[in-house]
This record gives sequence, C-alpha cells and structure tokens, in this order.
Amino acid sequence: MFRPVVSVSFSPNGARIASAGHALDGIRIWNAETGKEILMPLLGHADYVNSVAFSPDGKRLASGSYDRTVRLWDVETGQQIGEPLRGHTGSVNSVAFSPDGRRIVSGSGDGTLRLWDAQTGQAIGDPLRGHDVTSVAFSPAGDRIASGSGDHTIRLWDAGTGKPVGDPLRGHDSWVGSVAYSRDGTRIVSGSSDNTIRIWDVQTRKTVLEPLQGHAGYVLSVAFSPDGKYIVSGSDDGTIRIWDAQTGQTVVGPLEAHDGWVLSVAYSPDGKHVVSGGWGGLVKVWDTEVE
Repeated sequence: MFRPVVSVSFSPNGARIASAGHALDGIRIWNAETGKEILMPLLGHADYVNSVAFSPDGKRLASGSYDRTVRLWDVETGQQIGEPLRGHTGSVNSVAFSPDGRRIVSGSGDGTLRLWDAQTGQAIGDPLRGHDVTSVAFSPAGDRIASGSGDHTIRLWDAGTGKPVGDPLRGHDSWVGSVAYSRDGTRIVSGSSDNTIRIWDVQTRKTVLEPLQGHAGYVLSVAFSPDGKYIVSGSDDGTIRIWDAQTGQTVVGPLEAHDGWVLSVAYSPDGKHVVSGGWGGLVKVWDTEVE
C-alpha cells in the first residue's frame, strides 16, 4: 500500500532532500544525487506530517503535523531536538525557518500562526490571529511573513510585532493552498483550489499578471526558482508545470508527475532540479532547466 508524500524540501546546499507524509513512514532524508536514504526514518509524530523545512545552515529540520505539534530534528543524527513544540489546537499545516535560522513560524487550521525560538523551542509572543492557515513563508529579509488560507486570502504579517501589514490580498476564488516569496522579496506567488496561480507585487499588493491558468485541478504547491525567473507548480491533476514568471506562460510541462495528486514541489538551490511528492508515495527529482 502506497501512502502519499505530502511535503518535500531541498537542503540549502542541494545535497539532501527531506520528504514526509504518513506518521508510520516517518520523515525521510535522501541523498539528492544518488536517491539513496541517508538515515533511518525520523519517527515521532503521531499523525500525518504536513510540512518539512530545512534550517538555513542545513543542520536542522522542522516538521509540522496533524498531531498539532512542531518538531525539530538533527539532520546528521536523525534525533529529535528537545520536546515537541506545543500550542496549536489544530493541525499544523506549514512550517518555515526565518532566513537567519533563529525563528520558526508555524501555521495551523486553528486560525493562528505562531513564532518559536528555534534554539529553545519557546513560543515568541502571542499567536497571530486572523485566518485558518494552510501555508506560511518568511520574506527573504525576515521582516515579513506571508500566510495563505482557506478564507481565499493571503495575509502579510510583521515578523517582529506580529501585527497584520495592510489589508489581505484578495483575488482567488477558493482556498489558497501554497504561498512563496521570490528571493528578492518583491513578489509572492500563490496557488489555489480555484485551479489558478497568481503573482503579487508586495509593495502595491496587486497582481502583476492575469491568473496563470493551465492546471485542470487544484494548485497545491508553488515555488519560485532561485533566480526568480520561473515558478513551479504541482496540482491534483497529476502534473507539474513550470511558468515564466514575467509572462505567465508555461515553459515546461505539463509533466505527468505522479499517480494522482502532486502534493508538494520545491526547487533545488541551483535551480536545475525540482523535487516533487505525490499521492503514489514516490519522491521524484526532475531536470527542469529551461534552455
């Protein structure tokens, strides 16, 4: 029986891939070049692991789960670091490290985001309340957090004060399943169950193009390439697409990726590969260089 791979992530140096899904399968760490497992599965969560994220130095991994906890792991040993981070009263749907590696943000279906000290595991300040959260991302400068939600909006937060920054970004007609910043921090890309992708200008808070259309199903995961020229998307239509971030045109794909939904996609740090996880229980690496 194959269980879905819900989240995938490249390490900052591109040498490793983390993947996660069912709690019984654990979190797995792979050699990105050989495809071989590096460690025994990282076990500890009591329910599906929805999100994994490497620290900026690649030495730690954060994970968020339906079991309402965030956990930290030593990537070299596979050992859990400290006690689980508890505080959410609903599923932890997304986690991300700050660019300096000192903080972790988690987003939950309980209607909150929480900030954590990545060294001590202690909560920082009060929960950020505003909408049920499906996806979180730190800005490259670390001063803002973007969150996507089932309420069809994207919200921006001041990472220092926890206060909302301006009004929500509105435009999607259904829940927003994934958000990501461009490396220069000027744009945000969002994927939605309205089958579209939108690109937003952070300063004007407006979309910079018409919605990117082509997927025949929910857009479940999106990411900018490191140089900001392209966007990769994964969908429940079973395909991956790569888009020109300036024109909105598909430049690679659709790639028939998985036997069922593509649940997570991520670019390698050099932009030459994409990793995907999906319903069929496989992790796949794609050569996605655009000539």
